[in-house]
Amino acid sequence: MELPKYHETFMPILETLSSIESISSRELAIRVRDKYYSDLPKELLDKKTSTGANTLIDRILWGKSYLKMGKFVFYPKRGMVQIGEKGKQALASGKLLLSDLQNDPDFIQHRSSVKSKKEDKTELETVDVDNASPQDLIDTGFETIETEVKTELLDKLKELDPYFFEKVILILLKRMGYGDFIETSKTGDGGIDGIINEDKLGLEKIYTQAKRYNENKVREKDIRNFIGAMSGDTSKGVFITTSTFDDSAIKKAREAHHSIILIDGPKLVDLMHQYNVGVQVKTTYEVKEIDNDFFEGE
Repeated sequence: MELPKYHETFMPILETLSSIESISSRELAIRVRDKYYSDLPKELLDKKTSTGANTLIDRILWGKSYLKMGKFVFYPKRGMVQIGEKGKQALASGKLLLSDLQNDPDFIQHRSSVKSKKEDKTELETVDVDNASPQDLIDTGFETIETEVKTELLDKLKELDPYFFEKVILILLKRMGYGDFIETSKTGDGGIDGIINEDKLGLEKIYTQAKRYNENKVREKDIRNFIGAMSGDTSKGVFITTSTFDDSAIKKAREAHHSIILIDGPKLVDLMHQYNVGVQVKTTYEVKEIDNDFFEGE
């Protein structure tokens, strides 16, 4: 006997959710474990990951995360899980395999939403475990976890209060080394959400504009208004959005006399992940190798 793989928990998760309105993620994992896997040997049920978490519970939670990416389940509110219409349809069909999820349009779109344009990788790369080196497996696992964190981070940003989102952006820019920031008034700010002082005296300023959009793209009109609001105080601006910029907006920013940096959703979560804004280090792993100098020394 062995523990189920994370994707083998898809149907048990959906079946458990089908009988309740919503439930916390932790309680869901416990119910799935107790109902479907309680006959496993105690040593398997008690098995821990390298970070000390229960392996089975961890895999069930990963299964839930993947189902959420494919919109088979959703989070009605913080910390709660509920089955969606797609999940009910999967239950009715009697199966949901990993291959089904990997080919699901919503899942593919969700994963690709946090891919930077510079990352020219095939979506949903599979790993040949038999032929992959241990380093290959580590790298692939790390990339999977990073993608999941960035995906959830972008989801949370899209749900934030717009005013708090503006503050998050200013905190990020300060963490990146751009100096102290000033939040502008929430009324009559002329399209300016914040002002970054590049130097201590505030002689060099960077204006910021933050748009928390779900699907709407930032358009040329938004960039034009931003440029107009900058007036003669500064020639530098940063326009950030959780969505993307349409071609006309990109063209307008590129042709402006001002220096305007555009940051879309994927780039934003890349920067937040890099500078530890809204995320924290969960575990640090040490990979060791033989110290040949130790053995070859006198």
